Amino acid sequence: MKDASTATQTIALVDDDRNILTSLSIVLEAEGYRVHTYTDGAAALDGVITRLSNLVILDIKMPRMDGMELLRRLRQKSDLPVIFLTSRDDEIDELFGLKMGADDFITKPFSQRLLVERVKAVLRRAAAREAPKLAGQPALALERGALVMDPERHTCTWKSEAVTLTVTEFLILQALAQRPGVVKSRDALMDAAYDDQIYVDDRTIDSHIKRLRKKFKTVDENFEMIETLYGVGYRFRES
Repeated sequence: MKDASTATQTIALVDDDRNILTSLSIVLEAEGYRVHTYTDGAAALDGVITRLSNLVILDIKMPRMDGMELLRRLRQKSDLPVIFLTSRDDEIDELFGLKMGADDFITKPFSQRLLVERVKAVLRRAAAREAPKLAGQPALALERGALVMDPERHTCTWKSEAVTLTVTEFLILQALAQRPGVVKSRDALMDAAYDDQIYVDDRTIDSHIKRLRKKFKTVDENFEMIETLYGVGYRFRES
């Protein structure tokens, strides 16, 4: 179903697999987005900027110019949202891409419905980031003890050390940290991470929490702020 809020938004798809370009174009256009497609990074570089895209979805492995190089060059000119498509669950590539400025990763094969929800989540965050600028007001950072989250810049630090999060991880942590001590069910965390009510099983939410803990323990091996209440959900520990 088309969403009126997507009517003027343009998405650039960059992938050397024409079947993926075709199928994703159909799905995204059905949601009301305008879609421009490119078969390699070199072709996309100028088109993404000049055709005023709102978001870029790009494959990492492509001929002529891969997704990492395209992202590097895009970040020299623009901070528009970027979602990576990757055919392998390579954490090194993921962390490198996130540090370069990617907003999220989706590993192939993936559900088209899931991709649409990730697109909505990333665009929602981008809109929230721009709103304070348009209103002439600074965005408020969330501070909980040693945790600092800046929604406008999509940055997160723990004890002044940067923690690189995907959009989904950021939204889940933000939902927990907004009300320390309050238990959030898996359904509530799913609602925080996605615009629409879609089915996400318990293992998916648990996986996000596991990755969050792992990333924070990388900068602080004693990090224990995300608590599990078995059979109930999760909460951010009160300081």
